[in-house]
Amino acid sequence: MSKKFGVLAITLVVSFLSTIGFGAEETGVWGKFETSFRSSKTYENPLYDVESFIVHFTSPTGREKNIRGFWDGGTTWRVRFMPDEVGAWTYITECSDEENTGLHQVTGSFECTDNTSHYDMYTHGEIIRPPGSYHLTYSDGTPFFYTACTAWNGALKSTGKEWDTYLQNRVDKGFNTIQFVTTQWRGGESNRFGQEAFQGSGRIRLNVEFFQHLDTKVDRVNDCGLVAAPVLLWALPFGQGMELSPGYYLPEREAILLARYMVARYGGNHVIWILGGDGRYVESFEQRWKNIGRGVFGDEHAGVVAQHPHGRSWIGNAYTGEDWLDIYGYQSSHSRSQGTVDWINKGPVSENWHRIAAKPVINLEPCYEEIHFEISAEDVRNASYWSLMNAPAAGITYGHNGIWPWLREGEEILNHRHEPGVTPWYEAIHAPGSAQIGYLAEFFQQFEWWNLRPDQSMLAEQPGDTQFNHFISVTRTEDYRVILAYVPVKSTVKFYNLMQYGYEGQWLDPVENTYSHAQVIHEEGILRAASPKDQDLVLILRRVSSE
Repeated sequence: MSKKFGVLAITLVVSFLSTIGFGAEETGVWGKFETSFRSSKTYENPLYDVESFIVHFTSPTGREKNIRGFWDGGTTWRVRFMPDEVGAWTYITECSDEENTGLHQVTGSFECTDNTSHYDMYTHGEIIRPPGSYHLTYSDGTPFFYTACTAWNGALKSTGKEWDTYLQNRVDKGFNTIQFVTTQWRGGESNRFGQEAFQGSGRIRLNVEFFQHLDTKVDRVNDCGLVAAPVLLWALPFGQGMELSPGYYLPEREAILLARYMVARYGGNHVIWILGGDGRYVESFEQRWKNIGRGVFGDEHAGVVAQHPHGRSWIGNAYTGEDWLDIYGYQSSHSRSQGTVDWINKGPVSENWHRIAAKPVINLEPCYEEIHFEISAEDVRNASYWSLMNAPAAGITYGHNGIWPWLREGEEILNHRHEPGVTPWYEAIHAPGSAQIGYLAEFFQQFEWWNLRPDQSMLAEQPGDTQFNHFISVTRTEDYRVILAYVPVKSTVKFYNLMQYGYEGQWLDPVENTYSHAQVIHEEGILRAASPKDQDLVLILRRVSSE
């Protein structure tokens, strides 16, 4: 806080604001507090004309939180904020235009009460990245297993009823996060009303009506107990539609201004920010994206931050010193070829996660079900289980080729290869792969998954060395009490057991979500278990003795 202000006559101010419809008298803890301000000036382009509008909140115990406000059309400005303490909060505004009496040195207060919602985000708090950890947690320390569905166009194209149908389906299947795009982009030139988020490039102008429509979609995500994961700047730097990627064509200053505006607008929601989408963030683009990341998230902000690179791109080594980045996101691409499978299992992620600063490593875009009419639910399972076991488990993302573009009957995917017959979104939500990713999340959360670490060295034989898509992935706890192996085809799994521990085994059928006994044979320092089905299975070994 650059200046200290006294808090004067707060009760009278709040009473007045409430009377004219601008104040909120109370909100539940971990809910969204919102209040509005009436600017005493009208600006030609508020994004540029007001350098900063900060609301300084003081908690019941005296902690300060500095939250950016935002312009919402005409002379209306707002602030949205998620309080984390029960009790009386106070606030005072600070505007770079000190002569604006409607935005500068305005005081107020509100009461934060207990939250009555049963959803995890309202009982355990916001999503954070504990320092030195490879996973996300709620603010009270409860681990959060990122389980996302990709609806890039969903918030832009859907009706309210469609969005609710989709969200409830994802809740029922065990997802906890929804990834979506927040501006016009390569795959969506506008929202369903034909509106763009902004116009221009070298100097941009916001369309607040676009964002007002988006507000309801973001709120509904949280209303369903799901975390919102908005892509702020789609950034594809090559190929068809790159001229519609604001993260690519906007100058750095405009990219920062636009992203900061959205962070201010949605920072009162439960969010995981995806700064760039499908971008190239290394080599010639590296400094640009480091500048954007620092410019958007270099000061106090709500939510953790990820980057979503283009296919088979790894940014971890280059960004290990960027404190604003909380998640090393990657995209393994939409293929089941040897190049892709080897990249997941033997590539830069598996080779480097332990050599850089500890942060969650998440495949934010494995192959989409039905894409190019090649990728099956089995391919989705392969990519997802392999990804979760090639680095410390933190979470996974699902996508379907009819859901992400929000396709309806007879529509084509914009700026992508036309493939007649793609399943429309309202049928695609019932595809088997999404249910099986829900099973995957349920499975991992039986264990202390945040303590699992990859260990392919345990295998006495690796079938993936001779047949790439037979790769067996292994992860375990540090004390060897739990060992998990993903077995993509019918095989006999052989482990070194140098400490001669005893184990009991189970098989998970990831298609049917059923369990069966696994016969584990111990002999001469080797554990053997033969998979009983001609499909992918997960072997679970639990230590029963030290003999």
